[in-house]
Amino acid sequence: MYLKNLKLIQFKNFQNLDLVFNQGVNCFFGTNGAGKTNLLDAIHYLCLTKSAFIPTDNHHIKHGEAFFTIKGEFELQQKELGINCFFEGGRKKRFEVNGKPYTKLSDHIGLLPLVIIAPDDTEIINGGSEERRKFFDSMICQADQNYLQTLIRYQQNLKQRNALLKRFAEEKRLDKLQLAPYDEQLLKLSREINQTRHAFLSEFLIHFQAHYASISGSKELVNIEYLSQVDRESFGIDFINNLNKDLLLKRTGFGTHKDDFNFTFDGQPIKKFGSQGQKKSFFISLKLAQFYIFKELKSTKPILLLDDIFDKLDDFRIHHLMNAVANKEFGQLFISDARPERSKEILTQITSDYKSFTIANNTVVEIE
Repeated sequence: MYLKNLKLIQFKNFQNLDLVFNQGVNCFFGTNGAGKTNLLDAIHYLCLTKSAFIPTDNHHIKHGEAFFTIKGEFELQQKELGINCFFEGGRKKRFEVNGKPYTKLSDHIGLLPLVIIAPDDTEIINGGSEERRKFFDSMICQADQNYLQTLIRYQQNLKQRNALLKRFAEEKRLDKLQLAPYDEQLLKLSREINQTRHAFLSEFLIHFQAHYASISGSKELVNIEYLSQVDRESFGIDFINNLNKDLLLKRTGFGTHKDDFNFTFDGQPIKKFGSQGQKKSFFISLKLAQFYIFKELKSTKPILLLDDIFDKLDDFRIHHLMNAVANKEFGQLFISDARPERSKEILTQITSDYKSFTIANNTVVEIE
């Protein structure tokens, strides 16, 4: 799978842009703030219907304009796919594939698998449980449409139950009959989500541990443990018995939305005891495992975006990534870097075919 071209109209800092890409490696060079990340984000939009960085669509319309358009032509398993994303402020975002609009944006997720590695990804390790749930949920949703729909239903029921709890607390009353349908759905969906996460993690771990061993030289034993209230035998009873506390806090305190993934090395939490080098190896291994499990499950190589990561990684880990590029393990690759001489030197060493673009003053020029 690869992206053949990209067209932008009034997207972020670009008024009108038309680019044609290499099937292998593509590099965007420019100073910080020039718009390198914006180009990667446009590709993320086409694959996953949303930004990788800022969730509000309005914030991606060029200043002073009323709408943005992103278009791209992909080749997937010898089929041509034209993807069109259109958003106008105050209206619903529209997505089309080969001219046919989606009824639900979620139907597009998983069609065009993508992996992005960005500097802020270290929050997967250093941040809270929400960051880790988001990482795994995003992966599973790209791999499994049924899981995505289950997760959407769970979040809808959770939102509605929380609204009821808030109303009951404000009105100083309780109607358990009104809560019962949401309780039943949340218990059922929690167990379905829990089961899928366990199954996915068992496959993911194989790839993750293999990549960490390769990067670190098998110096430590790393593991990911899925922590869930749903695994308790008393989960259903605990959920019901927590009602008084839920009313006090005006939100649901039990369920799969409280799950976490415990990252460890040699049995110790890497967040607390890992060195910077160990965390970098852990983080790169997570992303490489994501790439390879997509490749396995989707029977195609995902698009890989590397956003200004060379400043965050040392030479050893960059070399490991670039070896994979040289060995043709990846498919299409997009790299952004503020220092073109560095990327050019790295790519010249691996003799990979690549295409370069320089970005300045809201324009993009291909480097011959």
